[in-house]
Amino acid sequence: MNLKQWLVAAGCAVSLHASAGGLPGMRGGDHLGFTVPDLKQAVDFFTEVIGCDPYYKLGPFKADNDWMQVHLNVNARAEIPTIQVMRCGHGLNLEIFQYSAPEQAKAPPRNSDIGGHHLAFYVEDMDKAVAHLKQHNVKMMGTPTVMKEGPSAGETWMYFLAPWGMQLELVSYPKGKAYEKDFKGRLWNPTAPAK
Repeated sequence: MNLKQWLVAAGCAVSLHASAGGLPGMRGGDHLGFTVPDLKQAVDFFTEVIGCDPYYKLGPFKADNDWMQVHLNVNARAEIPTIQVMRCGHGLNLEIFQYSAPEQAKAPPRNSDIGGHHLAFYVEDMDKAVAHLKQHNVKMMGTPTVMKEGPSAGETWMYFLAPWGMQLELVSYPKGKAYEKDFKGRLWNPTAPAK
């Protein structure tokens, strides 16, 4: 078994062809970190509704000097009682923070706000995934959108919200996307290794 076969077998999403001029030795994304208002609620949601697996916890973290500001770009008096690390399917690790901090913003950014974001989960069957979320009383944002033109043709997607308002997305393209006809390489996806 060569290195690439071993990495694929180990569940790693690795492109052995990193862009020239990029980070030396960069192999791919490792995790997505985000802050929630209630860590237990978030862990329960990502475990019971989404299907992620909790791994380990870290914390507490606080400092009597400017360490939090210097290293984490937060208020020097910010505190992190607990961080939960989770794995979602094949390749996405989550690092979920619960902070307390002076002048902390309580509302998550919208996609149109600077720093706006969403977290997407690939599903094999959009209809089943949507039905599952509805059974769990998850707030859905419209109905699934089917891409019929452009490089994403073949993809279906739909936004939904976590209980605290974080924007999430379901995405599915079981027969691939139109861009694949024009590009030798492939974007990484959880169903196949990048080429």
